[in-house]
Amino acid sequence: MSTAQQPIGSGFGAASTAANVIEGHDLQGRLAIVTGGYSGIGLETTRHLAEAGATVIVPARDIGKAAQALQGITGVEQAALDLLDPGSISAFADHVLAKGRPIDLLINNAGIMATPLIRDQRGLEAQFATNHLGHFQLTTALWPALMKSGNSRVVTLSSRGHFFSPMVFEDPHFKHRAYEPYLAYGQSKTANILFTVALDTRGIAEGVRAFAVHPGTVVGTDLKRSIDEQGLKAAGLMDEHGQPVLDPAKNRKTISQGAATTVWCATNLMLDGRGGVYCENCDVAAQVPNDAVEGTQGALNLPTGVMPYAIGVESAERLWRLSEALLAPGHA
Repeated sequence: MSTAQQPIGSGFGAASTAANVIEGHDLQGRLAIVTGGYSGIGLETTRHLAEAGATVIVPARDIGKAAQALQGITGVEQAALDLLDPGSISAFADHVLAKGRPIDLLINNAGIMATPLIRDQRGLEAQFATNHLGHFQLTTALWPALMKSGNSRVVTLSSRGHFFSPMVFEDPHFKHRAYEPYLAYGQSKTANILFTVALDTRGIAEGVRAFAVHPGTVVGTDLKRSIDEQGLKAAGLMDEHGQPVLDPAKNRKTISQGAATTVWCATNLMLDGRGGVYCENCDVAAQVPNDAVEGTQGALNLPTGVMPYAIGVESAERLWRLSEALLAPGHA
């Protein structure tokens, strides 16, 4: 059991908002990058970091959509990025590194959820490739600027969905097993946590700390685009009038409550000297037993906390090696 992976009594909770957790923080002179920072939780994160004084770079696949969403928020820059395209990631990283500025906050927020089977041009399953591998490449490419800060944080959005699946190293891309959208999503979210563990190990001596986040179940985001309204109603996440059902005590949150744990991990001083942990409800989460999901009867009844397989050091290092191999020139 990891001694770091336990609650620290932050004073905040499931109902806390991004505005609550960032109150009193001055981010003047700091540079942040928020992938997917122009919609949903990402937009809320961008807004609060910018309002606290940070310069925020928002990479976007759809520049026009991003420009419209970010209107009226000062201190925000845009640049092109497609997390499924290694060339696009390299070009974005080169663009940022050319500025010569240290990066203080990297928020790996963008993601896709429960999609039909899609493979990128490399043949990699798209949820793993987008949610994990694209952010792995981006973070390692930006490493010089993260080290230059001397006190930077990398916050990667995971999910309670990591309970759905561990990393299946023998077949991560569903080439030899039946594809299930939520298993693929769960595997990618486990990968986000394992990436955080390995990244923090590498970053401690360089002043780079890493955190993984479960934002909560937030219906009002683009993640729901692969789930129809009937499915959301059947799950109790949307009422008969098509409105989100809100109850933070049951993990059903507003967008501002959903962004709170990200912003808390990015800015709270209680986390100085900490890292490599999974957080939810604006605190470090507790570990749960391996049998924690038995008898839970569905995703909405999943417990709080983090599964041991998502924070194992050996698995984290194995994923790091796999990720490097997948990004190696000529890999097919």
